[in-house]
Amino acid sequence: MSASRIPGRIRNLNKTQKLSAAGISAVAAAALSLSLVPGNAAAETEPQALSASPVVFGSDAGAPQARTIQNSILEQHSTAEQLVKASDAAKAKKAAAVQAKVDAVAKADAKKAKEKAVAKWKAKKAAEKRSSHAASRSESRAPVYANNLDGWIKESLSIMKEKGIPGTYEGLHRNIIRESSGNPNAINDWDINAQNGVPSIGLLQIIKPTFDYYHVNGTPHTQYDPVANLTAAANYAADKYGSIDNVDSAY
Repeated sequence: MSASRIPGRIRNLNKTQKLSAAGISAVAAAALSLSLVPGNAAAETEPQALSASPVVFGSDAGAPQARTIQNSILEQHSTAEQLVKASDAAKAKKAAAVQAKVDAVAKADAKKAKEKAVAKWKAKKAAEKRSSHAASRSESRAPVYANNLDGWIKESLSIMKEKGIPGTYEGLHRNIIRESSGNPNAINDWDINAQNGVPSIGLLQIIKPTFDYYHVNGTPHTQYDPVANLTAAANYAADKYGSIDNVDSAY
């Protein structure tokens, strides 16, 4: 059978499809030859006539079975292609759905992480703001003491209260007037302490060794500072006499 006799749709088939069609056509031709045999007797008397008769395909009216088989093959291939396309489309749709879920989860995780970071940042700023306000309130409440005898006594009493050192305004003021008349730079240069090289200095006339031993942290480390002098002397008096209030003479 020549190629020119094969319908156009057969020519467009791929190699595998053409081979399949050719094989089935051959089978059909054989079947058609057998169908033309009227019986065993006729086959025995006219074998040469049957085997010599050519089988015609294509548009010949004598080959309807071959055309039917060819059409069936074409339909099968078309159906197979449609099934493959449908399967590929289903796989692509499923892959797209999976990717969409992955993207949605990633987007949700990113959103949660961002919200958490923003909340943490806001909490930090709020804490800093509260701390700043607290510091401002603390500073605004901090008392301002006058730079005079009254202010020195009041500031010393505040420190004494914080450190647990007993004493009153009256006790400090009374002993200050007796010892230095309120002069923070007063120096005793004639008593036994002065003769020993450690003169009494300041509002409550305290010597250097005693000042160093009873110095209160938070005050300047010098006898000439009025608040440091008063607080150290009150601390010494509390240790020796119970309170500066109990001192009425040289101590």
